[in-house]
Amino acid sequence: MSEVVSYELNENIGVISVNNPPVNALAQVVREGILNAINAAQNDASKAIVLVCEGRTFIAGADITEFGKPPKDPGLPEVLAAIENSSKPIVAAIHGTALGGGFEVSLACHYRCAIASAKVGLPEVKLGLLPGAGGTQRVPRLIGVKAALNMITRGDPIAAVKANEMGLLDKVLDCDDVRAGALSYAKKLVDTGASLKRVRDITIDPSSVEIGFFENARKQLAKRARGQIAQDRIVSCLEAAVELPIDKGLERERELFKELITSPESAAMRHIFFAERQAAKIKDLPKDTALRPIKQVAILGGGTMGGGIAMCFANIGIPVLLLEINDEALERGMGIIQKNYAITVQKGKLTEDQMKKRIGLISGTTSYDEISEVDLVIEAVFENLDLKKDVFGKLDATCKQGAILATNTSYQDVNAIAEATSRPGDVVGMHFFSPANVMKLLEVVRGRETANDVLATVMQIGKKIGKVCALSGVCYGFIGNRMLGGYGREAQMLLLDGCTPSQVDSVLEGFGMAMGPLAMGDLAGLDVGYKARQSRTDLPDDPKLYRMGTLLVEMGRHGQKTGSGFYQYDPETRKRMADPDIEALIKEEATKLGVEQRAVSDEEILARCFYPLINEGAKILEEGIAQRASDIDVVYIYGYAFPVAKGGPMHYADSVGLKNVYEKICEFRDRYGEDYWQPAPLIKQLAEEGKTFAEWDRERGVA
Repeated sequence: MSEVVSYELNENIGVISVNNPPVNALAQVVREGILNAINAAQNDASKAIVLVCEGRTFIAGADITEFGKPPKDPGLPEVLAAIENSSKPIVAAIHGTALGGGFEVSLACHYRCAIASAKVGLPEVKLGLLPGAGGTQRVPRLIGVKAALNMITRGDPIAAVKANEMGLLDKVLDCDDVRAGALSYAKKLVDTGASLKRVRDITIDPSSVEIGFFENARKQLAKRARGQIAQDRIVSCLEAAVELPIDKGLERERELFKELITSPESAAMRHIFFAERQAAKIKDLPKDTALRPIKQVAILGGGTMGGGIAMCFANIGIPVLLLEINDEALERGMGIIQKNYAITVQKGKLTEDQMKKRIGLISGTTSYDEISEVDLVIEAVFENLDLKKDVFGKLDATCKQGAILATNTSYQDVNAIAEATSRPGDVVGMHFFSPANVMKLLEVVRGRETANDVLATVMQIGKKIGKVCALSGVCYGFIGNRMLGGYGREAQMLLLDGCTPSQVDSVLEGFGMAMGPLAMGDLAGLDVGYKARQSRTDLPDDPKLYRMGTLLVEMGRHGQKTGSGFYQYDPETRKRMADPDIEALIKEEATKLGVEQRAVSDEEILARCFYPLINEGAKILEEGIAQRASDIDVVYIYGYAFPVAKGGPMHYADSVGLKNVYEKICEFRDRYGEDYWQPAPLIKQLAEEGKTFAEWDRERGVA
């Protein structure tokens, strides 16, 4: 049929077999092969047809490398029409994952069976798209509009047993051999005279959809989606499934799919899809680097961060020792862990038995001697360099040779910490984000002497515990926190220039940030930044710098934990409310400092907050702190809630145009001075050359 699709007769069952490793993606040769096989089967001795795949999975989706390129015949809709209109029943035999276009292929089949370990789903929304080959039309006909909305707008895979209960599958096979099981199932269908059961022939009763359902869905999804447009278009497709004949519904789906695939939102989300996978690759690290075994882990510090890190390892079955300074602190730390797991159970994401098993993997100690045989130790103590150096001196004296010694520091010098040991090659940074059991980002910080096998092991174990790992070199704050300085600085400077806290935050939240910078400061605790600034000697001597944040802390307004910061907070709900007294205080301080307040546009707020991020990111690239611009985007998407629909700060800069970014930074430099605004040489270079960060990555061979 083609080089990757074969067809044969097994008694009276035709078998179409797809073999396009690694995931049997729906490339043109696959589509063509399936179409030719179906056409051939219409005229042979087969009574039914089984569509099965070789390797580790069923068709796992479209060939994403074809996106943005001219379509090649046959298109997927043509293939699905041939499947659906076959004169003989076609059975999809699913193992591994049937996702996106792969699952849509199965939906066009007359019957779907799967082994119990299989999963199905329509994850297109995670790339800013919608299912473009009938998924939005066929799924609601099988499981109802409400369940279809939840499934398609979340995009998560569904286990075979659950999918069968929902009505997405016809049978869960009672064996692990998908080919044999599907052949047996197909023969029974033939023997019992089973009909051609087409999903397209199912109609949806409009009265089954409650009045206002689609309108309410749009409102709820707009809050959750943060700048993404695919969810809204999915709702439109489901409306079409209810209101239009299926062929008209399919036309509407295809029309909206084409709109999305050319949208900047989908381009940004596809950028992050590839960037996440690219971030795991370290250019100068040999692929055959041996890994160190990680069978037991110790965490130093049982606070919120340490407890969250411990949970990450317990969740994948690795025993954890939690080291604290005394029994009281240890008991408090274990209490935090138990509380976190209990919340997960309450949400239905974990059973009581699973919780007990995981908690049982975490034990506590107050003695360094107890952790002498662990394979990996992660320090999560207070952010003080002298304290951390003291801790690593003790670890050096205690831990076995070959143990990896990791620091969770957010901004301290990993090289200085490593120098406190006699084995700096074993020292590495593992910067988790709070809450560590939830946040996906792990900044892996490579010290000057970090050994290759240490680095490879930490990247691998990070992936194993479900983290997205991004490599950073050593500098103050690494990638994420170093860049954040200008973002927070300008948010406060904008207040003196004439903005209210609500204005600044609402513009950033309208852009898609989960929380504006001033509200985020209140959440994190304004005293945290205040204390960090006290230890810095590199900040300009400027009374305007962080003026309001400093005043608020000195007034006892530390943010949410004290009930007030830039905002007032309801003591029960913690809902933020504008504070007229603070807005008046801002005006007073501006007058004292000689700042003439003015109306500030939304465009200026965005540029003032985001362009320092981009500028510092460019410096980080020049210095080799980050491997590639897309790694910086990964850090900000997964660690700082930058909207995925904007693709991260560096991708956003590319979309705005680096020439525009450079000219605006120069304008701000002329207005506000070189202490805060000095364009990075790389931005100037790329702006003059008319290039993007993405092109610069490709030229250097790291994209």
